[in-house]
Amino acid sequence: MNADKPRTGQDMAVRLRYVLRTHLPDGSVKENPEEEISFIFGVERQVRSLENAIKGRCEREKLHVSIPTSEIYGEYDETLVREIPKKGLMKQRLKEGQFYRQMKQGTLVSFKVLEIRAESVLADFNKPMAGICASMDVEIIGVRKATKAEINAAVEAESKRSIGCG
Repeated sequence: MNADKPRTGQDMAVRLRYVLRTHLPDGSVKENPEEEISFIFGVERQVRSLENAIKGRCEREKLHVSIPTSEIYGEYDETLVREIPKKGLMKQRLKEGQFYRQMKQGTLVSFKVLEIRAESVLADFNKPMAGICASMDVEIIGVRKATKAEINAAVEAESKRSIGCG
């Protein structure tokens, strides 16, 4: 690393090129096409593993980042697989391996149908992507001091995102 080059850190404009791979519970891996992302480090939140891996790094550095399930989609929870009665469910919507959704008393009921039984359904209430981890091959393609205007815009965008407006 060259001491004269700018390093990633608070209020630095960072540009990355990366390939994201999702690692499915069955052992298969899905590789996404190469992408680029730009953000203000320390202002526009990224997954913790990525931020930790690139902190203090310079332009042109390449690295591999592993992202645990807890940072993206959450752990798969076996206790969220339950047997529920069929009564009150729309029978025509029940299909093994498919997601079932129905509004009941103003609340969306959503689960994956694992098995249809005579009087009940084995239902999985985990989020669809639960248990999936990821990895990234990352190249830092730009690092510079962000302008005050860029930082202010990033702060505003991040605050909107945290209240569901972005």
